[in-house]
Amino acid sequence: MRISSIPQIYRHGYRSTEIFTVLSRYGLADWLGRVGLGPKSTGGATIAHSPWETRVRMALAELGPTFIKLGQVLSTRPDLVGVRLADELKHLQADVPGDSAEQVRKTIELELGRPVSDLFAEFDGEPMASASIGQVHRARLKTGEAVVVKVQHADIQRKIEVDLDILGGLAMLAEMNADLQNYRPRAIAAEFHRTLMRELDFGREQRQMLQFSRDFSGNPCVHIPRPYPELSTSRVLTMELIEGIKLEEHERLAEEGFDLSELARTGARLYLDMIFGNGFYHADPHPGNVLIMDGNVIGLLDFGMVGRIDERLQEDIEEALIALSNQDAEHLAAVIVRVGKVPPELDRVALALDLTDFISHYTTQQVDDFDVGGALREMVELIRRYRIRLPARIAMLIKVLITLEGTAQLLNPQFNLLEIMQPYRKKMLLRRYSPKRHLRRLQRFYSDLEQLLRILPQGIVDILEQVQSGAFDVHLDHRGLEPSVNRLVLGMLASALFLGSSLLLSNKVPPQVGDVSLLGVTGCLAAIFLGLRLWRAINKSGRLDRR
Repeated sequence: MRISSIPQIYRHGYRSTEIFTVLSRYGLADWLGRVGLGPKSTGGATIAHSPWETRVRMALAELGPTFIKLGQVLSTRPDLVGVRLADELKHLQADVPGDSAEQVRKTIELELGRPVSDLFAEFDGEPMASASIGQVHRARLKTGEAVVVKVQHADIQRKIEVDLDILGGLAMLAEMNADLQNYRPRAIAAEFHRTLMRELDFGREQRQMLQFSRDFSGNPCVHIPRPYPELSTSRVLTMELIEGIKLEEHERLAEEGFDLSELARTGARLYLDMIFGNGFYHADPHPGNVLIMDGNVIGLLDFGMVGRIDERLQEDIEEALIALSNQDAEHLAAVIVRVGKVPPELDRVALALDLTDFISHYTTQQVDDFDVGGALREMVELIRRYRIRLPARIAMLIKVLITLEGTAQLLNPQFNLLEIMQPYRKKMLLRRYSPKRHLRRLQRFYSDLEQLLRILPQGIVDILEQVQSGAFDVHLDHRGLEPSVNRLVLGMLASALFLGSSLLLSNKVPPQVGDVSLLGVTGCLAAIFLGLRLWRAINKSGRLDRR
């Protein structure tokens, strides 16, 4: 691939140059130099001695909102970027200056079509917080309710679209670098594009809040902020103001007399109910997004990132649990290979052996000593070592379980997630064998079979008509065959030339120098040259079927 075939880099020249300069400053631009683009790395002495993962985090933070979001998304994909980099990227925080009060009012009035004074009895122009995509303001409705108004930054969508376009080009460049191919840059860029474009739509977040409210309408232990659809659009979200103590302030919680151990258990059960009961869960359970309200009520904030578990994914999780329970490494390997995207050269025997070691280590541990987060991290690192790419939904679920255990241990260092998970594990295994589940699976199979039977006759007729008319073609793709054919032809030519030249020499065909045929000598030398060239090419690649 030539650089000129990637127009995204040149389409946004100023921003591209800015990105290359920052990457260079942090010693991350060498790969760009190898493909003929970008400056050489010029990181200072202090930066140069920082770990690679730290430099990546610092560069993303300097590059702004889009790249901060990219880092936050990558922190959920340790199967792609590795556990160490994913853990480092969890520390990325968006410190974005807020828009002016005048600009915020202008955005609200443009979106809602009325002056702010007509919409709210009070509106605080000073933001409570400002993140990468939007900022939050306190307000009060005409009816007296205290609310918060989340407003998207001005022009943020255009800036993000420019950065996403450049990221797509950088991903194409990264695919040209053998050291970066294992990170699957184009797949990461495509997944990030989908995630960020969904997060730009506040209407989606509002719908997710309403679904959580319905799921927990009868649960007094959790409070979901009420959204106000009539005061919300894709760029403005108005919701109920809930107040309490953030979970990250665990020392203040202890001073206020809260039972921290019970809070940890209640919060963990809440999330496990979402994951294994509702199949729809809040995917960002870090301490800043959880409030503790009066009466030990847990309030949740920020519903931009959610996860879903459909019935097929539940079945895959159940099958993996059964394999673990039976200590069956081959069965677990088969589940991983079926669920993930595997490279063609995967060594399944070696994968099964490594999984056997993993299972034997963790299944012998007592429940009280079991480290769920450590086990999940080790499993992800093992999967990544074999270049298996997990679906985004499974990677997100693993990240949520790791974060959940870490958050709960802030309240109670002796907290054990496996102990809380035991009843859910039993329910999942029982549900797997329930008649209702088998009936739904049978209905799915019948639906697929019905669809196949519907299209099969017409497909056969189409093929027969193409055969009868002579229009039926079979297209074969001989991958990697061209170099082998070229070398085979070259070898045959060299052999034929050498044999023919030998005959010329033996028969002393003129013109001659003494008794030696000049044509024979010339042909032999040419054949030897071609043979040496062929030998060098084979020796360089190591195999006949590679360039």
